[in-house]
Amino acid sequence: MTNTADSLTADTESCTIPVTGMTCAACSGRVQRTLEQTAGVATANVNLMTGAATVAYDPEVTSPARLVDTIRSTGYGAELPVAEESSEELLDAQDAARAGEIRELWRKFLVSAVAGVLMMVFGMTGDRGATDAMRYLQLAVTLPVVGWAGRHFYTRAWAALRHHGADMNTLIAVGTGAAFLFSAGVTLFDDWFAAHGVEPHVYYEAVVWIIGLVLLGNLLEARAKAQTSGAIRRLIGLRATTARVVRGTGEEEIPLAALRAGDEVLVRPGETIPADGVVLDGASNVDESMLTGEPTPVTKRPGDPVIGATLNRTGAFRFRVERVGRDTVLSRIIRLVQQAQGTKAPVQRLADRISSVFVPVVLSIAVVTFVVWFDLGPAPAYLQALVSAVTVLIIACPCAMGLAVPTAVMVSTGRGAELGVLIKGGEALERSQEIDTVVFDKTGTITEGHPAVQAVEVAPGAERAIGLDETRLLALAAAVERLSEHPLAEAIAAEAARRGAPAPRAGGFENRTGRGVVGMVEGLRVAVGNAALLRELGLDPAPMAARAGEQASRGYTPIYVAVDDHLAGLIAVADPVKPTSRAAVEALRRQGIEPVMLTGDDRRTAETVAREVGVPRVVAEVPPDRKLEEIRALQAEGRVVAMVGDGLNDAPALAQADVGIAMGTGTDVAMESGAITLMRGDPLGVVTAIDLARRTMRIIRQNLFWAFVYNVVGIPIAAGVLYPAFGLRLTPAMAAAAMAVSSVSVVSNSLRLRRFTPKGQP
Repeated sequence: MTNTADSLTADTESCTIPVTGMTCAACSGRVQRTLEQTAGVATANVNLMTGAATVAYDPEVTSPARLVDTIRSTGYGAELPVAEESSEELLDAQDAARAGEIRELWRKFLVSAVAGVLMMVFGMTGDRGATDAMRYLQLAVTLPVVGWAGRHFYTRAWAALRHHGADMNTLIAVGTGAAFLFSAGVTLFDDWFAAHGVEPHVYYEAVVWIIGLVLLGNLLEARAKAQTSGAIRRLIGLRATTARVVRGTGEEEIPLAALRAGDEVLVRPGETIPADGVVLDGASNVDESMLTGEPTPVTKRPGDPVIGATLNRTGAFRFRVERVGRDTVLSRIIRLVQQAQGTKAPVQRLADRISSVFVPVVLSIAVVTFVVWFDLGPAPAYLQALVSAVTVLIIACPCAMGLAVPTAVMVSTGRGAELGVLIKGGEALERSQEIDTVVFDKTGTITEGHPAVQAVEVAPGAERAIGLDETRLLALAAAVERLSEHPLAEAIAAEAARRGAPAPRAGGFENRTGRGVVGMVEGLRVAVGNAALLRELGLDPAPMAARAGEQASRGYTPIYVAVDDHLAGLIAVADPVKPTSRAAVEALRRQGIEPVMLTGDDRRTAETVAREVGVPRVVAEVPPDRKLEEIRALQAEGRVVAMVGDGLNDAPALAQADVGIAMGTGTDVAMESGAITLMRGDPLGVVTAIDLARRTMRIIRQNLFWAFVYNVVGIPIAAGVLYPAFGLRLTPAMAAAAMAVSSVSVVSNSLRLRRFTPKGQP
């Protein structure tokens, strides 16, 4: 997996480098520490699960090529990032690498297993130490296992030693290496050992089975890790493979990779839309549920946008391609999921810290075990000491500890993407489980965000004073509002077009943030906004205040219109509440989370909507620049706050919140500011995100608990604490099997998240 990210600062760049050969948290920790100590590196994050190092660096001091050399110097493989590769190509390369790793591990395991079976056969023919010929035969069978199948354990352990470090490979290399060298010594120099009173016992069989079982554990881990990319692969599978491009008067079917922005494409019923674009002619109903989760097909007419990978249902249409490849919505979703899977949750730091000291501690325990058995153990004491020390080294491999967090994060973010919840990484997951307050913006979040005009009223006396009627009032207001991006402005412009009102052009446009807009239309100064805007212009809203109150009490938003310093009228706009808003609020309250509505809208309107959906606390008439302050005030109360919004003016509050949740139906800026994006634009997605985060952290805690308990219990048993009372000991081969089972159990527990289903949903 490779990717060149945007610059972090003006003089810092970032790249993601694939790293191969890492098998435990100590491995990734050593690569990360080496990178962090490299000149020119600002930050480094090495993820064991994705096998990637994300590095922020100063390009004037170092380069990706030098960083690759640095990683290779630690004993692990690394390749240069290729900036031009698409997400699909990266995933293909990653899957190919994993498939190659699985094939290689499978071959090595088979060789080790065959050697192990041969050792068992040899053992049945008589005492392993009975004849010189038998010992030489066992040595010949063991050499390919140690020299080829298990070679990487020794080379990586040596590389770690050269960098004054130790990892899982160190434990395996020291354990099997000691047993092998002792056995080889007995085989090649049996006379010398006999002269010193050492019986010719050999442990080739244990060496072979230990390496074989460790390889089996690695193989099962690799196969399980390959399953965690299934969510991304399913997303990629949504793409069309070809596109029918209009060429002159004919059509030409071309591969998707040959499609370019500006091409005109014909889509027939039942076909997948190949790229993002805008409908030119024709009409149809498009099923966008694969990306948004909305079950009802969306009607598309000329001028409407279409999204690549969605399914055309009924009619045929022609559209102009606007985004292809990496720029499409689907590719952006895939990149977000890949980036999330490559990040570390803060809880991972605990495992990393433990792993950094774990191996040296285990080596010390193994030495103590050897000494105690050598001094106090039964005869032959030196053999008992060697076997016990090797067993400690083998059972203590911290594979499970290294896989506990990243496997859960990877599966969780993938499952979230399938449910339309894009989570930007482990930190967002971990923080989301602690949320106790969810702040909703109103428009586009609790409500549909597609308001419509409900009433147009001319102010008393305005018709005589400035010659206004409803159509003229609407036309003037729409002329100014067409220059605004606010959803309410779109409603006024749409109503004017529906009524066939004239469409004069406006100039001198001013956006009065949080209050409204002002502009010049046909020589008239037109202001459209709330009561605060009127007062700012020196006008009294009192003549229409009663009518505005009545509209607000019905849940409508009253908008004042002033023309040439006269109060001209009132336009009432209603934005219908989303069908799932009340269910989402009730679900949050059942979980002990307090919902809050934060809006710039009129207080009476906001309170009406809040009552309808069950939100107990409303903060209304808040201009955009004060939304951030309101979030800070809640945080000052000790709350963990999630902000849910969709607009450009929500971006600062989304960034300030402990967890920013952006509606995928909103602006790109909002989605960039949020740690979580809800592709469906459904408030129930907030509940899904929090439920998924809590389930994920529960799985992570289970993984860490069992990984730690396994070592806390397993190491003393391997050292022989139960032998004096019960005569119970573990063999090195049993320790290797237990170590493999612990790693696979952690990955399997994480894979349970693939079956996560939101509460109350199918």
